[in-house]
Amino acid sequence: MKAYMQRMGRSLMLPVATLPVAALFSGIGYWIDPTGWGANNIVAAFLLKAGDSILANLGVLFAVGLALGMSKDKDGASALTGLVAFLVPMQLLNPAAIAAFQHIDLDKVNAAFTKMNNGNVFVGILAGLLAAAMYNRFSNVKLPMALSFFSGKRCVPIVTAALMLVVSAALMFIWPPIFGALVAFGETIAKMGAVGAGLYGFFNRLLIPTGLHHALNNVFWFNTAGIDDIGKFWANEGTKGITGMYQAGFFPVMMFGLPAGAYAIYRQSRPEKRKATASLMLAAALDMFPSTSVDIFPITTGIETAVLIAIPSSQSRLGMFFPTSL
Repeated sequence: MKAYMQRMGRSLMLPVATLPVAALFSGIGYWIDPTGWGANNIVAAFLLKAGDSILANLGVLFAVGLALGMSKDKDGASALTGLVAFLVPMQLLNPAAIAAFQHIDLDKVNAAFTKMNNGNVFVGILAGLLAAAMYNRFSNVKLPMALSFFSGKRCVPIVTAALMLVVSAALMFIWPPIFGALVAFGETIAKMGAVGAGLYGFFNRLLIPTGLHHALNNVFWFNTAGIDDIGKFWANEGTKGITGMYQAGFFPVMMFGLPAGAYAIYRQSRPEKRKATASLMLAAALDMFPSTSVDIFPITTGIETAVLIAIPSSQSRLGMFFPTSL
């Protein structure tokens, strides 16, 4: 198990390495046009869209990266298999498909399925791991002469697509309760005032590596349960001391705590790996500042995933201390 987790950690670095440049594009775009978010400046709009091309497709990147990294020979066919494994549930579990399967109107589809998009990291990781397992198992299979064209690596995407049909059918029933439980949990702790804000910060940090923190964020940041922290903040509405309570504490940790953690990893890295570690950690740490300077949340996925891979217990430690900031 330890060897498997180490391989998984190394494989995760492939998609994570793409995040700093996306965050830089987005941060610079917000800095150029802090109020219009690209509406007032074509360069800002161009940079924001460039950054979003990666950030909005994190699920795809994780599926392909994990499938390639976890395969036994790092062949390109494994990456293709990872893409197939991700696309099947995305097509079967999007709101339009669910509405058709259940014979209901689109607006009556469970809100959980609106998160079945290319940015779903949870499904991306699941798809990547299953695709790699299928590749390692079936890439050397020899079929009868009549089907020999599909032997070996060519059969892997086909087998994986069949497997993902079963997985998608299971997720059709499993995903809504998981999402719903997170939303219900968020609504409960929202009634607990400052203590609830601390609990929110704790679980937000723990869920970030899986991408499931978005379900929790929906309760506090948007109008899922009437809190609408971001909307009220930008509209200059709400109650002083309460509105913004679920956002403000993020900035000290993101702007100073996470870069400090990145520096600590650099200092403790092996001499032969220090240059590579420095480049990754420096790029990720710099992403904490361009976006926070204009009151836009930093892109922390890259640095937090990198820190989590380097120090597996770090996310739980961050989760314990994060509530004090909120």
